[in-house]
Amino acid sequence: MTYAIDSTPLWKPNPATIGDTRMAQFMQAMGHGRYADLWQWSIDQPEAFWSQVWNFCGAVGDKGTVVLADGDKMPGAHWFPEAKLNFAENLLQRRDEGEALVFWGEDKVKRRLSRAGLYAEVARFQQFLIASGVGEGDRVAGYLPNLPETLVAMLAATSLGAIWSSASPDFGVQGVLDRFGQIEPKVLICVDGYWYNGKPVDCLEKNAEVVAKMPSLAKVVVVPYLSTAPDIAAIGNAVVWNDIAAVDSQKEVIFKRVAFEHPLFIMFSSGTTGVPKCIVHCHGGVLLQHLKEHQLHSDVRPGDRLFYFTTCGWMMWNWLVSGLACGATLLLYDGSPFAAKGKVLFDYAATEKMTHFGTSAKFIDAAAKLGLQPGKTHDLTALRAMFSTGSPLSPEGFDWVYREIKADILLASISGGTDIVSCFVLGNPVLPVYRGEIQCRGLGMAVDVFNDEGRPVRSEKGELVCTRTFPVMPVGFWNDPDGAKYHAAYFERFDNIWCHGDFSEITEHDGIIIYGRSDATLNPGGVRIGTAEIYRQVEQLPEILESLVIGQEWPPGKGDDVRVVLFVRLQEGHTLDAALIDRIKKQVRDNTTPRHVPAKIVQVQDIPRTKSGKIVELAVRNVVQALPVKNVEALANPEALEFFRGRVELAD
Repeated sequence: MTYAIDSTPLWKPNPATIGDTRMAQFMQAMGHGRYADLWQWSIDQPEAFWSQVWNFCGAVGDKGTVVLADGDKMPGAHWFPEAKLNFAENLLQRRDEGEALVFWGEDKVKRRLSRAGLYAEVARFQQFLIASGVGEGDRVAGYLPNLPETLVAMLAATSLGAIWSSASPDFGVQGVLDRFGQIEPKVLICVDGYWYNGKPVDCLEKNAEVVAKMPSLAKVVVVPYLSTAPDIAAIGNAVVWNDIAAVDSQKEVIFKRVAFEHPLFIMFSSGTTGVPKCIVHCHGGVLLQHLKEHQLHSDVRPGDRLFYFTTCGWMMWNWLVSGLACGATLLLYDGSPFAAKGKVLFDYAATEKMTHFGTSAKFIDAAAKLGLQPGKTHDLTALRAMFSTGSPLSPEGFDWVYREIKADILLASISGGTDIVSCFVLGNPVLPVYRGEIQCRGLGMAVDVFNDEGRPVRSEKGELVCTRTFPVMPVGFWNDPDGAKYHAAYFERFDNIWCHGDFSEITEHDGIIIYGRSDATLNPGGVRIGTAEIYRQVEQLPEILESLVIGQEWPPGKGDDVRVVLFVRLQEGHTLDAALIDRIKKQVRDNTTPRHVPAKIVQVQDIPRTKSGKIVELAVRNVVQALPVKNVEALANPEALEFFRGRVELAD
């Protein structure tokens, strides 16, 4: 899809209040009157810029005297090599009775926790982790919904220099083992179940199976959510969260200050070419990047009320919770975004005086199709900004927000990813919003768009790249001692250049349009899915010889979304009937997530592959969508492409 570039902005900053924004204050402090000049300075003088971000945004820690070593190497640069800091310490600076968080579990559960209360809970769980033998570098994993306990567990683990990793409870057993099995956590925190669309979903049996197959675990903690007293007898080495011993109310949290590059989070790739890659992010990089993005680009100030609809299997959870470091109150939500007849998130926004509303482009699209008019049905006076990510926000999505939510609001379409647990391109309170465009490239992020020859282009589609090092680059991948997987993921296409894999364009406004992933990663409903995760399950069924999965543009020609289409080549003597289709879908749903389940399953006689034996998803996707196929000469069996052309099963 190609967007026409509008010359008239949908929104412009108010001249009377623009000076109150943190971005405007930072620009003034740095001596730059235009954002374009500030951005260029941040790229040309990265050491000065990131040192000023540390100071201006109030990072807590010992900065040291050196900002950047080997800055010309990517990867290989080292930021703040003398620094000592702790991520959790920065999030727990405030210990007053102001609200740290509000939690809604659909319309079933509501809880509140003060900053003092959050600190006390972290102190209690930290003592449990210490007693369980957790220390610097150990892994603590959360198989959890977006609960207050999830935040507490993350802060307690990272305060000790342990490494946090999380997955949402809708993942099946194999999906969890594919992730946590690689990093061998010492402690697992899970939940007895969760609510979705008003219905309880029990997790105890699944938890027991995961724990039985994860020998690294010393302790398991079960959070009661559906029940006050869950039956944990079948789960090895388990205790209930509420039964963890209380500590003295004056107990101080221990903050282990670590090196800037000390691992903080392990995030997981979508698993396109095998089990998911384990992406390691560090204390200093995540902290500085999130402080910059929250305070400067999102204008999050002390006392603001920050919300993002996210699960704990998505990097937006990690992004959201960093808002504590700005003095914001976190508004946490778990469950269906369309509970309460589709209005629950807007009920939340109105009731809790939400200032920043984060969601996905697909939610905005769905809310529009439901005919919701939140600006008329809800009091959104407090709302100043709305964030959208997960997939490109269509121009019609922009229109709906400004028509049906609020005319005077910063609509920030943002894009980055798990790879950097943050954004390359995002919003800006001092710039106008143009229909269908992301406002700007992030400060300190040398983002460009390259054509196939590796040359920068404007008003032309190409690969989104980053040409200089930045602090929140991963410190590496877990179990990748020579860095080969890390290098292959981002630096193979252009030497010493980060190639992100997004098909993008820089517009005449210096804004950005993202057209989607440039590789074969699936993206139904704005959720990235790796094809290998589906293959891994489907090909366990004895009838299936091999399979291939694509994202089909749907509806055809509209470019609004994709649906997952699975092609299967069956063992001789078998036919794809309704019973087998049901078994395939159940296998995928039970072991991954409902979003992985194919919308269409089609039988084919053969599957095309390269001469080295690799199946070619992109070629098949092009055939299905009646697009030309490149590099047919590289295929060992190009005639197999004909089995995918004009399939009547894919016309509806």
